[in-house]
Amino acid sequence: MTAQTPPTPPFRDPHLPFAKRIDDLLSRLTLDEKVSFLHQFAPAVERLGIAAFRTGQEALHGVAWMGPATVFPQAVGLGATWNPDLVRRVGDAVSKEVRAMRARDERVGLNVWSPTVNLLRHPLWGRNEEGYSEDPKLTSAIATAYTLGLRGDHPTYWRTAPVLKHWLAHNNETDRATSSSSVRPRVLHEYDLRAFRETAEAGAVAGVMPAYNLVNGRPNHVSPYLREHLRTWTDEDLLVCSDAGAPSNLVDFEHYFDTHEEGTAAALLAGVDSFTDHGTDSTKIVARLQGALAQGRLTEADIDTAVRRQLSVRFRLGEFDGYDETGAFDTPEHRALAQEAAEQAIVLLRNDGLLPLAPDTRIAVVGLLADECKLDWYSGTLLHRSTPLEGLYERFGTERVQFAEGVDRVLLRTGDGTFLHVPPAEEADDQVRGAEGALDPALLAGRTDLPPLTTDATGTEFALVDWGEDILTLRAPDGRYLSVADDGYLRASADQPGGWIVQETFRLETHENGHLLRHLGTGHPVSVAADGVKVAEENPEIFELVVAERGEDAVARAAAEADVVVVVAGNDPHINGRETEDRTTLRLPAHQERILRAARAANPHTVLTLVSAYPYAIDPGPLPAVLWTAHGGQAAGTALARVLAGDISPAGRLPQTWYADDADLPDLLDYDVIGGRQTYLYFEGTPLFPFGHGLSYASFSYADVQARVEGDTVHVSFTLTNTGDVTADEVAQLYARAADPSVVRPRRELLGHRRITLTPGATAELTFELPLTAFEFWDVAHGSWRLEPGPYDLLIGASSEDIRLRTTVTLDGEPAAPRPVAERGLEAADFDEQSGTEIVDRTKTSGDAVTPVAGGTGELIYRACDFGPGVTEVTVQVAGEGTIELSLDGGPTLATLQTPPSGPYDYTTVDAGIVAEGVHDVHLRLRGPLRLAHVGFSG
Repeated sequence: MTAQTPPTPPFRDPHLPFAKRIDDLLSRLTLDEKVSFLHQFAPAVERLGIAAFRTGQEALHGVAWMGPATVFPQAVGLGATWNPDLVRRVGDAVSKEVRAMRARDERVGLNVWSPTVNLLRHPLWGRNEEGYSEDPKLTSAIATAYTLGLRGDHPTYWRTAPVLKHWLAHNNETDRATSSSSVRPRVLHEYDLRAFRETAEAGAVAGVMPAYNLVNGRPNHVSPYLREHLRTWTDEDLLVCSDAGAPSNLVDFEHYFDTHEEGTAAALLAGVDSFTDHGTDSTKIVARLQGALAQGRLTEADIDTAVRRQLSVRFRLGEFDGYDETGAFDTPEHRALAQEAAEQAIVLLRNDGLLPLAPDTRIAVVGLLADECKLDWYSGTLLHRSTPLEGLYERFGTERVQFAEGVDRVLLRTGDGTFLHVPPAEEADDQVRGAEGALDPALLAGRTDLPPLTTDATGTEFALVDWGEDILTLRAPDGRYLSVADDGYLRASADQPGGWIVQETFRLETHENGHLLRHLGTGHPVSVAADGVKVAEENPEIFELVVAERGEDAVARAAAEADVVVVVAGNDPHINGRETEDRTTLRLPAHQERILRAARAANPHTVLTLVSAYPYAIDPGPLPAVLWTAHGGQAAGTALARVLAGDISPAGRLPQTWYADDADLPDLLDYDVIGGRQTYLYFEGTPLFPFGHGLSYASFSYADVQARVEGDTVHVSFTLTNTGDVTADEVAQLYARAADPSVVRPRRELLGHRRITLTPGATAELTFELPLTAFEFWDVAHGSWRLEPGPYDLLIGASSEDIRLRTTVTLDGEPAAPRPVAERGLEAADFDEQSGTEIVDRTKTSGDAVTPVAGGTGELIYRACDFGPGVTEVTVQVAGEGTIELSLDGGPTLATLQTPPSGPYDYTTVDAGIVAEGVHDVHLRLRGPLRLAHVGFSG
């Protein structure tokens, strides 16, 4: 008798729709198996032949954390290209490398946690390098391109499954796990949601990751917006992955829930489908989910909903059909693309004719980043490396290029007259180097195979750099940084500062007649012991700092002997501005300002090149040329040298406003871009460099603007001509503004852009088709989008301030109407103006309320409220304790409502008599720690 082959289960049948296959697989899984799938590391189910799966693979600008990979420019640099086509090709290359690397290392995941679409609202945000722009339109254009590349072009299967970070209104590292972003409805709809929405609607997004912070008093991991907004934008089953440790934060730091079972259940019901918590140990999350089931907080149907979304991603990746697209890794095409991206990301901020440099120019390249190719927390390991110095050597020849790093060279003398000394290391460097000399990141810090520092009579001369905030690094003559391993000893062991907790930073603290050298990673001072130099709380050594050479002296000598000085300044992405740490100032660190002044004093032909993850406030006046680029990945130096030499004309554009001074900035936690007049959309001051700014070696003329309205579309066209003598890219930008708005609207708002290459004398006609919805705003008076009728100015030019063409279109729309408060009342958060208040959660599951900041006094204003023929009573839904005073048009108080003591979510209704008719502005003054949810009026 012949044994029969078991029938193929439906979930393995590629001819069936994914939905039916997921139904079948869900029916075969036990409840325990389904619960186990909800941790980041989902186990295999061997009886069904299902492999283990994990959510999460970092791929922000190349495959991160998994060893050598092609490293592209930082995300903010990709944003500076203003080139969605290029960014899509970068995403395509990254996804191919993900597949190629997974073929040889199963730890590499196909669910990539990229891109970051948080808007670069505040330039002091430590993670500025991870976003694309302060503008939602540009951010969504670049993010959509990257996700389309990551998704791949197969009609059915996805090469990788991108997850957008970080939902929502997340732009601060300070207190990021406990701070709340107060986001009024207009800012929510017009700004923060918009970048996520347009990217999700493009169809290549697998899901989102909630941010650590709270929004309007409610943690993002229990955000009702996941249900109310995100999941309405697409028919796909979007996967929501928690950020690392955030599920536990709901109880441990935010104290939003009393138990982990309660918090975990609330997150799952809100829409979180995969819990990233406790690393690879799934037992705690599984126990919490099982506890929530036992307590009746969850049902199996709730578990099924979350597992379905995860399985949807796994089916789209082709896991159950044996789909395994052949990837490509470190190809010539990827190397060329990394260089192209680095070239396109360079922004020429100022140029009085010094650039481009002639071939026979003698160049002094100086500065702390002149011979650096920095990586950040989300970089892969470099396979190839190009520093500015190396790029200039290659382009101009070593005989025409001089180098001075500009570091202070110092010795550290101990109390007994000896000096810190780095013993010679005998190990072979190839033991810690991988392919093509790339250092293994696992061995960059924490090494104990090298001898600890000692002391001797002559000592070692260290390169000391102050990166600002008195944060120092010390580097030995062999190029290695002083670092501290788990055993507490100092060694010259790190190739670069890095790690989640940087172990290569120190601070010199004045103490008695010398200095303590405090290690910032441990917080302990350096101590000299018989068995070596270590960090310890006891017996700190008091050092004398002996300066052998000031960095500016070496810079001045090199500058004086050159035709042109290129000063390369900027930041180390692991120091002063990174994940977990915001910046405190826009200024360059004092050490780098000294270097710049020394170079400029010795040679006025000085080019400042800023290589940084964020904007700076500098004085460009005395400088004939200034450039900026984000850390540009593996080809950064080659790209910079080609731009300086004029081999290509720069065409990067600023993706965010560069402010002139710290005084121009709002408070870091002020998320009201409208009320706070933030970003180029609302900023009324004079920026150092405006949004969209960037110069060229060519010149361009704009002409022949035409605009017409047909149906639901505004058609705009104009011609662009290269009037220069070199082939160059221009980034034409189209902005709009309401000419006579009834509410505060943006000064100008980007509606479209185009990066185009033109040869000398060439002309192109550019056309844009703008849906009328692009001109709408969120009308808080009616809780919906509204197109206001009237004239709209169309502004076309080379930046948000360099406008070359103007025209006006008149649009039909819905006229402004008073708030029908006699019928609908007022939702407290739907104010037009406020002072001294913040928005908080009405309940733990949904809704907003308004409270005075810190329980003090605040005011809310609601414009044009229609009381009809008259009302005689006002009622408020309120929790907490305090007083609400109501007046009309800023006049005398008409009603005072005293709220009785209650818990923050125990709402009561309080009423008072009032006489009002017709249309008036309503003013509410709030006093005390109350929460106002709604105001009603009746007659």
